[in-house]
Amino acid sequence: MSTGSTTEPGGATETAIPELVIISGMSGAGRSTAAKCLEDLGWFVVDNLPPALIPTMVELGARSQGNVARIAVVVDVRGRRFFDNLRESLADLDAKQVTRRIVFLESSDDALVRRFESVRRPHPLQGDGRITDGIAAERDLLRELRGDADLVIDTSSLNVHELRAKMDAQFAGEEEPELRATVMSFGFKYGLPVDADLVVDMRFLPNPHWVPELRPFSGLNEEVSNYVFNQPGAKEFLDRYTELLQLIAAGYRREGKRYVTVAVGCTGGKHRSVATSEKLAARLAAAGIETVVVHRDMGRE
Repeated sequence: MSTGSTTEPGGATETAIPELVIISGMSGAGRSTAAKCLEDLGWFVVDNLPPALIPTMVELGARSQGNVARIAVVVDVRGRRFFDNLRESLADLDAKQVTRRIVFLESSDDALVRRFESVRRPHPLQGDGRITDGIAAERDLLRELRGDADLVIDTSSLNVHELRAKMDAQFAGEEEPELRATVMSFGFKYGLPVDADLVVDMRFLPNPHWVPELRPFSGLNEEVSNYVFNQPGAKEFLDRYTELLQLIAAGYRREGKRYVTVAVGCTGGKHRSVATSEKLAARLAAAGIETVVVHRDMGRE
């Protein structure tokens, strides 16, 4: 359904359906920061709106004669009935063909514990238990919603400014693209990215780390990249995986998914994964997919 107003044959103006973003995720993972970023970008932001009222909020926006074209709602899930209400509201929005997206803020247990301890506040679900008990309970309640999210952002290693930059990268454009891709290089020894939709393992190729003249450089270096892609199977892998991603991207578009994160890993996230991420991102961009490259662990060694 178009979000613009149209004039019906009788002269009446059809209401403009606002675009909707639902911000949720783990307590302490940065929901408020994400919401403030959207507010700065001109979104109408409502914090802690009961899920049952989300369709009503959209209807009110539709009656604003275009003054409220984009709505962001921050919700947290603190009880089973609360989650049931959210699920019913999402079904209602889908039935009315409202364009809506879910942004889920994720973070590691260790990072969340540090944040709650730094502000000396209990987790909202810990009750008489420990902070970790509250985090575990919240993860369990949010598991299904996280699976339905259009965009998952892992804030474990992000500061406020870096989180705002990620939100800006996704929402600052005036025209929303059909699909945005983030290609992220990483090192397996530092752990899998929790916000990855797809994971690629480049450890089947020889490691430039063991070539003395290449070891100091990263996969951004032309000689390192040439070394990686001159290995048997490297170019063929890139060709075939690009074709696979284009097939997946077409399916994501049909399903209305707006964001995909492809994580490309090697041992330390410095050579093979970086070189492959750069090549893969260029291929996706050439195919018309707006693509951002992030090198999570480069320079960490």
